[in-house]
Amino acid sequence: MPGRIVVVGLGPGGVNHVTTETLATIERIKHRHLRTSIHPSAHLVPDAVTHDDLYESADTFDDVYIEIAHRLTAAATEHGEVLYAVPGSPLVLERTVRYLRQRAADGMIELDVLPAMSFLDVAWARLGIDPVEKGVRLVDGHDFATAAAGERGPMLVAHTHANWVLNEIKLAVEDAQGDEPVTMLHALGTDAELIVETTWAQLDQTIEADHLTSIYIPQLAAPVGQGYVRFHELTRMLREQCPWDIEQTHETLIPFLLEETYEVVDALQALDPDEPSSDDDLIEELGDLLFQIEFHATIAEQEGRFTIADVTQGIHDKLVRRHPHVFGDIIADDTGTVLENWDEIKKAEKGRTSIFEGIPRSLPSLAYAQKVGRKASKVGFDWPDVAGAFPKIAEETAELAEAMTETDAAATELELGDLLFAVVNVARHLKIDAELALRAASDKFRARFEGVEALAASRSIDLKTADLIALDALWDEVKRNAS
Repeated sequence: MPGRIVVVGLGPGGVNHVTTETLATIERIKHRHLRTSIHPSAHLVPDAVTHDDLYESADTFDDVYIEIAHRLTAAATEHGEVLYAVPGSPLVLERTVRYLRQRAADGMIELDVLPAMSFLDVAWARLGIDPVEKGVRLVDGHDFATAAAGERGPMLVAHTHANWVLNEIKLAVEDAQGDEPVTMLHALGTDAELIVETTWAQLDQTIEADHLTSIYIPQLAAPVGQGYVRFHELTRMLREQCPWDIEQTHETLIPFLLEETYEVVDALQALDPDEPSSDDDLIEELGDLLFQIEFHATIAEQEGRFTIADVTQGIHDKLVRRHPHVFGDIIADDTGTVLENWDEIKKAEKGRTSIFEGIPRSLPSLAYAQKVGRKASKVGFDWPDVAGAFPKIAEETAELAEAMTETDAAATELELGDLLFAVVNVARHLKIDAELALRAASDKFRARFEGVEALAASRSIDLKTADLIALDALWDEVKRNAS
């Protein structure tokens, strides 16, 4: 028989807001758990197991809640019945309850969730509004950019437990004027209660936010993420109504994804810091690339696999994890330390056993070679400087020449590959991107040959029939004119 978990809420803060039913349940059940001891009424649950340690060790908040659900399930199995006390009401923005409900539906536990007073009741009283008449939307601060997309307000935003969360909320509204009014609600129902009127521009600078902080947004001038929401809706409409878009799959879109990526590179290389109009091409190409990303996410959404919200949340959480020097207490004063930390965190996340795992084989060959060499270098398998790497080019050139005399095509191909790899290693030691260097050389050759074509046309010379001496002469003339 599965164990039983009884969930109670400790109210918004003060002990006077805790129900008699909750107090009686705490007294009755001897095996007690607290999601966190950092709450004004936590002392009402004596001899409780707390789960504060997870907030320090887990990578994401979802990881915290899932692990708590796992621990509670194990405790209920062991003891038969356990109490689980949470801040506020277990029925309002309590994600652990969501995971416990899933386990109850799967027959893993029996679950009883008792109603309790939440911070919302105090918030409506302090704001002097009826949330139903006002049509207030309740939003989780962690998901503000996606959950509030398309909304103008009014909104009550919870889980705004730190100033960096408030900063992310502020940045999510690109078209905000800055003078939009915001009410900050802090420690509601306690002796430290604070109601502060501020503006959108000062949202993350007014008070020191903590787990008892929430904000009320009466109205925004523009909806949250308005531009991106319109773009997302357009992509879905095309997928549902355009015959060509409907036929596409992840596989058929790969060539377009690669093409748009390379066009972004071209636009980046064409940027002129002294010519603002050069931004136009980059804006267009970034849009084309973003459409490819949104297209793939839309296909996945239709297949019931994931959505663009999962994509943005995933990259958000990953960047937070991999920047402990920004969001944690790790010190990284230089780029080298940042990259070293990044690689170590990534290796731990992926459970990788080889330094080469995760390098895409679909990379262009020069970029692939440079990444392989860089990874090997990080564990010490490398020449100390370019002086050690450079002679390898002569060595591989000689081996290629020898293979060519033996007319062994396979051996010649291998030796040519070794020569190219040696050149890439030299480029890496010179801190030159081999892919970009070869692209620049190819562009230079192309420009000069286009000059040869123009010069030949002006002199009625047919390039297809001209001999090598004539072509060399044209090439030298173009080269002199370019220098």
